Amino acid sequence: METAGGSKWSLIRPFLVILLIHSLAIYLFTRGFLLTRTELASFSHCSDLTHSPCSSISSSHRRSNFTPPPDESPDELHRDRRCWTKPAVDRLVIIVLDALRFDFVAPSTFFKDKKPWMDKLRVLQKLASAEGSSARIFKAIADPPTTSLQRLKGLTTGGLPTFIDVGNSFGAPAIVEDNLIHQLVRNGKRVLMMGDDTWLQLFPDHFNTSYPYPSFNVKDLDTVDNGVIEHLLPSLYKEDWDVLIAHFLGVDHAGHIFGVDSAQMIQKLEQYNSILEEVVDVLKSESGAGGLHENTFLIVMGDHGQTTNGDHGGGTAEEVETSLFAMSLQSPPASVSSVLDSSFCHPDLDGRKLCVGIFEQLDFAVTISALLGIPFPFGSIGRVDPEIYALSAHTWEGRGTGTNDCQPSSDLASWKQNYANALCINSWQVKRYIDLYSATSVIGLPIEDLNHVSELYSQAQTNWSDTVSSGYLPMGTPHRIQDSEESPFQQKIDAYSDFLESVAKLARSAWTEFDGTLMGVGLSCMLVSLAIHLLAIRRLNILCKPYQNALNILGNYFSLVSPLLLVAIRAASFLSNSYILAEGSVANFLLATAGIIRLQRSIREWKLPTDELFFLLLSTIIRFGIEIGMSKESSASTFLFTFSKNIFGINEGDPLLTVLTDIFPIILLFVLAIMFYKFISGICCWPHFRYILYFGTVCSYLLIALHWASESNLMPISLFVQYTGRNFAPQVVYAIGFGLLVLSVLSRFLDSSRVKPTARMTVLSLALVSSWSPTILILLGRQGPFAVLIFISGAWFIVKSWREGWIESTRRDLGAFIIDPIPVIQWSFLAVCLFFYTGHWCTFDGLRYGAAFVGFDHFNIIRQGLLLAIDTFGVSHILPILSIPFIITIQLQNSKENSAEGNTFLYLTQVFLIYGLITATTTTLTIICVTIQRRHLMVWGLFAPKYVFDAIGLLVTDALIFMASLYYY
Repeated sequence: METAGGSKWSLIRPFLVILLIHSLAIYLFTRGFLLTRTELASFSHCSDLTHSPCSSISSSHRRSNFTPPPDESPDELHRDRRCWTKPAVDRLVIIVLDALRFDFVAPSTFFKDKKPWMDKLRVLQKLASAEGSSARIFKAIADPPTTSLQRLKGLTTGGLPTFIDVGNSFGAPAIVEDNLIHQLVRNGKRVLMMGDDTWLQLFPDHFNTSYPYPSFNVKDLDTVDNGVIEHLLPSLYKEDWDVLIAHFLGVDHAGHIFGVDSAQMIQKLEQYNSILEEVVDVLKSESGAGGLHENTFLIVMGDHGQTTNGDHGGGTAEEVETSLFAMSLQSPPASVSSVLDSSFCHPDLDGRKLCVGIFEQLDFAVTISALLGIPFPFGSIGRVDPEIYALSAHTWEGRGTGTNDCQPSSDLASWKQNYANALCINSWQVKRYIDLYSATSVIGLPIEDLNHVSELYSQAQTNWSDTVSSGYLPMGTPHRIQDSEESPFQQKIDAYSDFLESVAKLARSAWTEFDGTLMGVGLSCMLVSLAIHLLAIRRLNILCKPYQNALNILGNYFSLVSPLLLVAIRAASFLSNSYILAEGSVANFLLATAGIIRLQRSIREWKLPTDELFFLLLSTIIRFGIEIGMSKESSASTFLFTFSKNIFGINEGDPLLTVLTDIFPIILLFVLAIMFYKFISGICCWPHFRYILYFGTVCSYLLIALHWASESNLMPISLFVQYTGRNFAPQVVYAIGFGLLVLSVLSRFLDSSRVKPTARMTVLSLALVSSWSPTILILLGRQGPFAVLIFISGAWFIVKSWREGWIESTRRDLGAFIIDPIPVIQWSFLAVCLFFYTGHWCTFDGLRYGAAFVGFDHFNIIRQGLLLAIDTFGVSHILPILSIPFIITIQLQNSKENSAEGNTFLYLTQVFLIYGLITATTTTLTIICVTIQRRHLMVWGLFAPKYVFDAIGLLVTDALIFMASLYYY
């Protein structure tokens, strides 16, 4: 096909080149920026104790001149109970309640406001207050990102999560580095697992017995939990395991679909409370002398928290704060209270004093290893937690401590000696890992920081052998001095704790390795792509204008500088983490600013600015929606509910609120159908194709209405209608959309009629929009019609405002542009605002996982991944980009100049280029900001997710523009 600017390939070629350059740039920068830490192939062994300078076992070996036989294996050492620390626990029960918020467990008296989901796990609260020193609730702190895969990997390896693992959350690779599960199996512990099948993906050959259940169907609240319940209680009476892991998922899924403040969430918590009561009853009934659970340790924990709308993955307090409950079936001595931190205490619901500890999840692997007497994972940088370690009665047993055949030391002094010995081994293990990591990794850790932690370790290790070499405290030392803060063992505990805390701080601040060369090459490629954008725009200008005008790059100063300034302001805001958090509000402010620019231009030209004023009013409405969408206080299913309450001030329980949230979206669907009919009836060509498009779209809207009605509680609905509406209707909508898309493509390439380019492009634009919009609407939920209506209204006001200045802009010198760029920038900002308006944000907890299961009950990674991508980018990328040609055709149809019709594809190409340039510019600035802030505290919680979303969004934009150019030209 020939165009005014030459062959169609001369217009399409820049889009393909830009797509390839952006792909290369993002690939190179990602390889340099998101490198995982080096995973060492070293594992801890029982025999390593001979190299420890502080192990009491190795000290006793040296005192007795004991040398392990050369053929003695680590398993034999374990059976002889000579491995690192003395086992304090015989059996361990770990119950993981996925996405267990801290306020699910702690009493409501610990919080300012009581919420409906609080005080549902009363059994844990009662045990923590009634069992005294043998049970305790902890606020557990996770390291972001808070996806389940990374949390399980961090819990079992004792290391910090690596950001790149987020991409593996739907297909977890087996963990190859040393970890807690490997050490359990290596040292003869029998592990039983039930629940979330992610454990089996991470540890495929480690469990003696396993009962895995699929974990990715977030609409399914009961399958995994019911499977765990089926096997949990019977397994507690069996002797064929040493460690039992039961991973429940109902709370996590209820949060994703319904939010925290929902009846489904409360039902799940109450169900868990009943299950935990039964578990505790079984454990206590078998905890007598010689009983099966005489020395069993119970842990109930979450892997991460969740926001009030049920999402997680980021680094907010709600997401990183989870709960851990620990209980020993044997009570330690009363002096345990002096070890437990009691600074966080409040009365419980019964008025009894209840104290809550603070626990870092980084410490989980090494603490459990110390209790079970197995080697610590080689890559662990955590610290043996003193409070959990103190709950086991066997950590209080004396180890021959006392004066030389004189009075024995107190329980507290014995515990401090045991704990100091565990911390010494803990510190030695961390030190040898840090030394090996720095010596073998590509970049390692900063030398000044390494020198600092080495000095701390040397200070902690000084005179340790003199303190414990004989296994006795100094002769005649009074118990009160032995137990005091100034005791030798307390000083050692403090010294080792300082060392371990410094290592953890160092790892959090400088763990990830960055390849500056790859990052620089990737950034350079992005800058090259910007130059190609500008050159392509300039080439189009040359084709439409005399050459001398094209050289006047600043022909109209205001028309060129004002749009560039708007884009630059948004891009520069990415340097601040606060502005990234408020990105939706920033985009809305700039959208309104662009509207004000158009307003002042109309006023200056003595025109009535009706469209501009309506556009500013629409921007205000969008602003309220963005604040709700970015607040993380409403799930997808309750977004319109929250929006209605906040915007219209309707009280909860008002019938009008039910009408707005259940009936109003269906009414808006019919409004959209009428608007689509008005658009398509104005087309004078391809009548049969037009009617097929309209019929398919209306059928899709009716099925969407049926789907929403089946989920409504306004009236009783039969099971058949519920199934048809909830599963069959969405699948038919997807099928109709795909069929219309295929029909549109076939009609485009098989049609041989000679139709004006503008008329032809109008039909093709409507075909693409009608193909995609039903799928996007049903995935967005009931907020979808309102969001699409806002998009159409905003687009219409932009078009009308643009139409007034169309003829003038074709005669005025716009420098490098033949199209006024301000409307294109408004179009881009409107798309960004709709992304945040619909409840998305640039973090992994901003992914609305529930949308991936609309119409399906079972997980398929390709199908669910595609639906999740359409939901995420549908209203912010797919619809805006595919609608751009439709906007151009309206302008050209209202143009009185014949030359405008001939330049149809040139105008469309430049609009595509300007739109792509805006997206590429913001992504380039994101890359620059991430490079500058790569050592920022929030780099993994905020800056890196922002980069990932912008990079993927850029590639989606480039791909859509390239495919649209193939389709239209």
